Amino acid sequence: MSNIKYTKTELRAQQIKLTQLEKYLPTLQLKKAMIQLEINQVAFELEKLQIEMNTFEERMYGYQQLLTDSDAESLFEALKIVSVNKRFENIAGIEIPIFEKIVFAEPSYFLFDTPYWLESGIQGGQDLIETRERISILHEQKKLLEKELREVSIRVNLFEKIMIPRTKENIKKVKIFLGDLQLAAVAQAKVSKRKILEKKHDH
Repeated sequence: MSNIKYTKTELRAQQIKLTQLEKYLPTLQLKKAMIQLEINQVAFELEKLQIEMNTFEERMYGYQQLLTDSDAESLFEALKIVSVNKRFENIAGIEIPIFEKIVFAEPSYFLFDTPYWLESGIQGGQDLIETRERISILHEQKKLLEKELREVSIRVNLFEKIMIPRTKENIKKVKIFLGDLQLAAVAQAKVSKRKILEKKHDH
């Protein structure tokens, strides 16, 4: 328990503290709701991309028997990743990575010299890899958002369950103490007044 002084100054300080806590709590609650909304959105995106990835994987299985072909080398070459570009956006006070694009190696072959299946194989493979990278970045987003949500939830609980009730209790205690003090002072004043009157009466 925090040590409080039973004075009017302390009462004012506790009342100011309560005002500040009650003013800041809705901001924290709003942040918590915003982060939760973002997590739900990311989870929805992940679900959608997972379905897309399954489709791309099934399509790529169709090329498996062709991968022994001498032209398969060209396919692997075209699926080499040069870079995965992402930017960062501030969402509810957190820097979140956003997928921008994936850059693949430039092919060193001519399409006229390759079998008909190679171009669609390359496209299918690139779609699969891009989707995999998008999913990876979304998982990164989700992890960051969930970490922030835990921290904000702790602060909301601290405000709601500990700091605000404790400050209200402190105000109540100081008010009762000051009220009792005032009553005692009034009673003391009445006793003193009566004694003065009695003395006057005796004379």
